[in-house]
Amino acid sequence: MGENLFFKFWYFTIPDFALAIVFYTLFGRFLLSFILAPDSTNYIFRFFRRLTDWAVYPTAYITPRFIPPLFLAPIAAFWIALLRIALRLWMQNQGWIPRLPLPPGCIV
Repeated sequence: MGENLFFKFWYFTIPDFALAIVFYTLFGRFLLSFILAPDSTNYIFRFFRRLTDWAVYPTAYITPRFIPPLFLAPIAAFWIALLRIALRLWMQNQGWIPRLPLPPGCIV
């Protein structure tokens, strides 16, 4: 039986999973905004808004005003994706997580 990498590298996987949850919830918020009003009482939409507002507010601040508010969620998802990539690169450069193995026969 192999080792459990989730618990071995918990300091990477927990923030990465949390950012992934926010990333996919932002897309859910975006898709639900087509069929629900912004002040909808739908419990799923309210949960999505509550979970992702912390990412949408700074995005609204740095995004030009001519972008409709409807598109702030996918733009925030883009920034969350960049944050996930930066987290992985930073931790790999620090040597805190293992590098992905190269395929057999690959010349470095």
